[in-house]
Amino acid sequence: MLAIRICIDVDDLDRAIAFFTEGLGLQLGRRFDAQWAEILGASSPIDLLANPTGSRPVKDSNAMRDYARHWTPVHLDFVVSDVNAAVARAVAAGAVLERPLRDEPYGQIAGLADPFGNGICLIQMSARGYDALLA
Repeated sequence: MLAIRICIDVDDLDRAIAFFTEGLGLQLGRRFDAQWAEILGASSPIDLLANPTGSRPVKDSNAMRDYARHWTPVHLDFVVSDVNAAVARAVAAGAVLERPLRDEPYGQIAGLADPFGNGICLIQMSARGYDALLA
């Protein structure tokens, strides 16, 4: 079986650690150096990697890192037990609520942007969860 580690570039490692611990209720695992910290408490570890705004993500790339709100085809969903409290905690830690809490057959969901421009969703599953979408 493959293991997944989620790697997220940030421009301020201390601020990122604060967001993921205070805002999402996760824990700081290991701090490998001044540029890399491991966040634990979710089903996969999250590695926060400090890289400055304007740096190139890969050699010979025309793209430059930008931590303003952006779109990417990958985002993270965090399943929580109390979505109202989770949204309030995330916003207090620097997230921006972009799609207010709404009811879906599988539960309640809110769409946010983290302080580094990444889209995240906070979901409180109903008793049936995603099975509620099946006929």
